[in-house]
Amino acid sequence: MTRDEIIMQVSEKLRLIRTEAGYTQDKMAEIIGVSKKTLVQIEKGRVLANWSTAVSICALFRETETVQFLFGNEPLEVLETVAREGIDIRKSKTFGGRIWWRVVSKRNGYILQQNILSKHFRILDERNYRIFSSIDEKLSRQRFKELTKNEY
Repeated sequence: MTRDEIIMQVSEKLRLIRTEAGYTQDKMAEIIGVSKKTLVQIEKGRVLANWSTAVSICALFRETETVQFLFGNEPLEVLETVAREGIDIRKSKTFGGRIWWRVVSKRNGYILQQNILSKHFRILDERNYRIFSSIDEKLSRQRFKELTKNEY
């Protein structure tokens, strides 16, 4: 998933996200920091949200079913991975990927997973801490190989 794909998907679903959250256009515009005119233009498909607006929407409404459906149960991880073009050795606790993740490989206490919605990859340690994320499969497999060969 790329920035452009995230912007497109969030823009297309903005009205649904707003409706699910129970906000008027005025209140939603205030919450995400855009004018009502801009919000209406996005909802009508005339313009796309910018990156900052898409990130704000995903962060502030990450618990909605719509955002969960777009990005899985960890939308902020998807955004962070895309924004930083990968993450390495920044541990953060996860739920282990029981719902939105497919196990690609498991070895020496590490798990390489792929998100079934965003298609990005991550590596978890034995306590379900995320220690690496990337949208690049080759880079993810290489990092997984490096991590698992050093363990005995």
